[in-house]
Amino acid sequence: MNTAIVTGASRGLGLALGRELIERGWRIVVDARGRDDLFEAWRDVPNAVALPGDLRDPDHRRALVHAAGEPIDALINNASVLGPSPQPALAQYPLSELRRVYEVNVIAPLALVQLALPRLALGARILNITSDAGVEPYEGWGGYGSSKAALDQLSAILGAEHPDLRVYAVDPGDMRTQMHQEAFPGEDISDRPPPEESVPGLIGLITGDLPSGRYRARWLAEVPA
Repeated sequence: MNTAIVTGASRGLGLALGRELIERGWRIVVDARGRDDLFEAWRDVPNAVALPGDLRDPDHRRALVHAAGEPIDALINNASVLGPSPQPALAQYPLSELRRVYEVNVIAPLALVQLALPRLALGARILNITSDAGVEPYEGWGGYGSSKAALDQLSAILGAEHPDLRVYAVDPGDMRTQMHQEAFPGEDISDRPPPEESVPGLIGLITGDLPSGRYRARWLAEVPA
């Protein structure tokens, strides 16, 4: 039975991807900061271990890796934070908040990779969930976007340094999620697709053999098998 760690799995993309992996016979270890939401999402789900906690906490990261055991076949760094909502321009961005965004979106994923590396199976997949905001200079997205740009580059370098693994930075596209709503407070985002529509592309990376690199989940889902 394959084993994966999926962070940020109490709702949205992490929840949708985790459920699909369970359907495919995987064993998963999931986390989120919200204890009640996490347990509600994964209560009585066979082969799912739910561990609430903050990924900035070294003890929590160690607990995730320990629960996964060995070997680990996939590590999906999905958890992230948006930062202030509405998002401020960089000239007014509180630096304490920017540090928090980078700690969650950049430092914590790398720290989890470092811990998991000795347990990763040959050819294991690392998926770091990124965003088009890490590439495009959208006004007001300087904090979140620059953190995802950093995650993109970390992913690329990890892929170069570990050719025995597959390391992917994956842009899931716009999704109808709580984080997306926070990014556009007061706006109607009902026209955005649900996160389930991004899952096939992620599964394609987890189960396929594409080289390490940056991919768009919706594009992968549209490419003929």
